[in-house]
Amino acid sequence: MTADHIKDIIRAGLACEHITLEGDGRHWYAVIVSPEFEGKRPIARHQRVYATLGDKMARDEVHALSMKTFTPAEWAAAQQD
Repeated sequence: MTADHIKDIIRAGLACEHITLEGDGRHWYAVIVSPEFEGKRPIARHQRVYATLGDKMARDEVHALSMKTFTPAEWAAAQQD
């Protein structure tokens, strides 16, 4: 599975203002910015992203995905640093 394919899957299930994805084909690292993260704790945000991937994690099509998740306001503030 390619980075573009994974990003497309995530975007199809989650309104993303920004998404980057890097990895080696098995282990992936993402930065995802979504207004859907407003009011959610980090674990709930990650669960929301995992839900977009459905059974692709269970079937090992996406072996590992670590991520940083931001609301648009959090992302804007992080860009100021």
